Amino acid sequence: MADMGSFREAVTAWAAGGPGDPARDLAERLSVRVVVLLEGPSDVAAVGALAASRGRDLAAEGVCVLSMGGAMSVGRFAGLLGPPGLGLRLTGLCDEAERGYYARGLERAGAARQGFFVCAADLEDELIRALGVTRVEELVEVEGDLRALQTFLRQPAQRGRTSQQQLRRFLGTKKGRKIHYGRVLVEALDPGRVPAPLDGLLAGL
Repeated sequence: MADMGSFREAVTAWAAGGPGDPARDLAERLSVRVVVLLEGPSDVAAVGALAASRGRDLAAEGVCVLSMGGAMSVGRFAGLLGPPGLGLRLTGLCDEAERGYYARGLERAGAARQGFFVCAADLEDELIRALGVTRVEELVEVEGDLRALQTFLRQPAQRGRTSQQQLRRFLGTKKGRKIHYGRVLVEALDPGRVPAPLDGLLAGL
């Protein structure tokens, strides 16, 4: 049975040099209207968690939330999915350091006016600031990672960094951790404390 996951797989295969017909067929069958271009799976987890908390089923709304495997791929995906390709509306969320990739990629695809949202450092940093260090540490303990955090904080490289910087780096120290906490941190947010880039992205879908 065709679903949005099938469309994502078809698009990823297309971007890797495969045929485009499967993606075109699925886009039509699933009535895809918007593609959210994200750097990685942790961003996908966060967007999905926020949508669920607001009672939205993005796939049913024709919205594909897509992990590109890095911001440098945005030009390739925008060309396939935007005006030169499937003609879908594009948006996205990126780190401040990757703003240039998004701006150039969307501009080359003729989709610059459709806009994207930029996190001050990255999404994890936005979420940690929104929740506060103490609350994030509580969540780390609840998730069973307190001992790992304590070990991490004893490393010499962490001296001189702020607690927020330390937590941000900790989330990226183990495969899958950023994805897991992308969901956990978003689910812990008060409705009025959602970081502006994430809130703006979802509101525009």
